[in-house]
Amino acid sequence: MSVRLVKVSIGLVFSEVASSIETFLKEFHQIDESSEDSITHWVKIARAKGDTQDTDPVLLNLIVELHRKVDAIEKLLRNEEPKRLSLAGKAEIESIGFEHFKLSEDVLEEGMEYYGRVTMPVHPKRDLALFFTAVDKSLAKITKIHKRDENEWGAYLTARERVLIREAKESRE
Repeated sequence: MSVRLVKVSIGLVFSEVASSIETFLKEFHQIDESSEDSITHWVKIARAKGDTQDTDPVLLNLIVELHRKVDAIEKLLRNEEPKRLSLAGKAEIESIGFEHFKLSEDVLEEGMEYYGRVTMPVHPKRDLALFFTAVDKSLAKITKIHKRDENEWGAYLTARERVLIREAKESRE
């Protein structure tokens, strides 16, 4: 099987699914819901009403991100850190494709299903939850991911590919 992958460096924490599927599914859905905070909800409603059509989109995004940062600082001061499951394994993702990723070490068991969290190196930083199956000891196929996260994963992959193409062109000149 030939899988096209692009070089990256992303951290992954993961655990075998085994008998804890319900626990992992609960966190999987909570992570998606936490990305839908009150300010995001408000902006969606305002856009649907047409209230943002005269607003500069870049400025709006910056203000929304500032609001999120203030919320994060408030949570930190109140000691309200999001509760995440403790996952057994930790590895570095060395390359990604649209449906696959490859770890820098052979830590997976072929055919085993896993649950994992990836902190995407994009703005704004956030956790991405996914389920995956080990194709071999270091290659995994993503089996379940939220639609928004799938779009972000694909956009990051495309951006990394562009950077690598640009670097290759520059090195030939």
